[in-house]
Amino acid sequence: MHAQFVKSFAKFEQMVEIEPLPQIAFVGRSNAGKSSLLNMLTNHKGLAVTSQKPGRTRLINFFKVNDIHFVDLPGYGYSVASKSAEHGWGVEITNYLVKSEHLKLVFVLLDIRHAPSALDVGMLHFLQGHGITFKILATKCDKLSRAQQGNAKMKLATTLGLGKDDIILTSATNRQGREIILSILTNLSKSDIIHSGVK
Repeated sequence: MHAQFVKSFAKFEQMVEIEPLPQIAFVGRSNAGKSSLLNMLTNHKGLAVTSQKPGRTRLINFFKVNDIHFVDLPGYGYSVASKSAEHGWGVEITNYLVKSEHLKLVFVLLDIRHAPSALDVGMLHFLQGHGITFKILATKCDKLSRAQQGNAKMKLATTLGLGKDDIILTSATNRQGREIILSILTNLSKSDIIHSGVK
């Protein structure tokens, strides 16, 4: 799998220069493990920068993976961030999700060990309200036993009102879920854009 960093953007309007490829977005709380998951999926340990301190991703980062763009959106809800910065991230995440003409799927990352926060639930309602296709990636599953994972998945599905097939168990440590995610990406049709976007 060929993967490379393309560019970071602070504003949606700056993205006009991006090559028009299908886009897969990754969103979640700042400690959900987005960077680690991206590195695991692409087999590139240093592709997305990881940090011990959540909230480092403050820009919208584009990575070209074969013929798809992976889009790493800023984490939401990190308390150390200033209110003005946090609000700014929210605006740009919203702009991107609503206006992008090439967005095909959103992966929402949730730490399987914790109940979804109000921000997580709000993000899912936002995606549903705008007709944007999404799947849940339940991260850090290596921290639980197989039995605990099954119970947590069922509880998560019930809490969010989703089917079990909408939730994929993942771990950046032992690569759990990688083949399932790659299969989903392989089956995506380049012509099957979620929405036409806002010009």
